[in-house]
Amino acid sequence: MSYKIAIIGASGYTGAELLRLIATHPQMEVAALAANSKAGQSIAQVFPHLRHLALPQLVRWEEIDFSGIDLCFCALPHKTSQEVIAQLPEGLKIVDLSADFRLRDTADYETWYGNAHAAPALQSSAVYGLTEFYRDEIAAARLVAGTGCNAATGQYALRPLIADRVIGLDDIILDLKCAVSGAGRALKENLLHAELSEGVNAYAVGGTHRHLGEFDQEFSDLAGAPVRVQFTPHLIPANRGILATCYVSGDPRAVHDALSNAYVRERFIEVLPFGDTPSTHHVRGSNYCHIGVTGDRIAGRAIVVAALDNLTKGSSGQAVQNANLMLGLDEAMGLELAPCFP
Repeated sequence: MSYKIAIIGASGYTGAELLRLIATHPQMEVAALAANSKAGQSIAQVFPHLRHLALPQLVRWEEIDFSGIDLCFCALPHKTSQEVIAQLPEGLKIVDLSADFRLRDTADYETWYGNAHAAPALQSSAVYGLTEFYRDEIAAARLVAGTGCNAATGQYALRPLIADRVIGLDDIILDLKCAVSGAGRALKENLLHAELSEGVNAYAVGGTHRHLGEFDQEFSDLAGAPVRVQFTPHLIPANRGILATCYVSGDPRAVHDALSNAYVRERFIEVLPFGDTPSTHHVRGSNYCHIGVTGDRIAGRAIVVAALDNLTKGSSGQAVQNANLMLGLDEAMGLELAPCFP
C-alpha cells in the first residue's frame, strides 16, 4: 500500500530534505506540493538536484485537493503554519515542522514568539514530536509538532540524565554549534558568504533563543520542578550539522551508563564508547544522532557531546519518522541511509 503525501512549504531546505527522503520510501508517494511563492514552477527549477524525480508541479496550498491525501507535512515559517493548518481538513494527519505547536502552553508561545497563538484549540491536541520519547502519543496523534533542531540535539544528550537524576539540575551548560541551513533559505545579510565564512559567532546570547522554551518545558516536566539550562548557540560556516557540548555535574561513568541504557534499543541514537566524542561529519545527511561522554579534569564533572544533522534528524528525518508511526509503518522506513562521508 502506498500512502499519498502532500508537502506545504516545499521550496525551503526542509521541504527539499523531505523530498530527498521520501524519494526512496517504499510506502509514501508525493501527490501534492505547495509553495505559494514558487507556484507554477517545477521542482527542477527550484531544486535542480531533484530534477531526476517525477514530482507534481508546485501550486498554492489552497489549490490542493486533500480528499485523497493521507498525511501532510507542513514546512512553513512559524505563525504562518498555524494559520494554514487551522484551515486544513479536520481528519487530515499533519506533521508540522514549524515552531507553532511545540509549546503546550499558548502563553509560553506568545512569550517566546511574540504573537498570540492563532489556533489554541489545535494546540491542545498536538503531540510533541521527539520520537524516541513520545512514540505512543505520536502513533495515535492527528497533529504532531516537530521539535526545534537545537532543542532535539540538547534533549538527546540530557533527557536521560535528568530523568535518572545522575546530574545536578542547577548548573547545566549547553554550548551549541549550528550550521547555516538551520536559519532557513530566505535571503539574510548576515548569512551571505562574505559575512559568514571564515568566522564563528555566538547569537541569542543571554537566554533569548526561542528553543529555550522547549528546553524549559521538557526538562521541567521530566524533573517535576523548574529546570533552566544555560544555553548559547553559535553559527558556524557549514551547510549542515549541529554539535552540542553539555557541561554537567555528575559521575562521568554514571552519565555514560545512563545514556547507554536509555538508547540501547534505539535504531537512530548511537552512544559511543566512553571517552569518544562525535563529529557532525559522521552523521551528515542521515537520521542518526551520535552521543559521546568523557570526564572533565575537575572531579565530579562530565562532558556530553551530541551530533546530528539539523535538516535530517533535527527536522525532516524526524518528521518522516513520526509520519511512519502515524501511518502504522515501521518508524525506520525510508530512513536508514548511511551518512554521507566525507
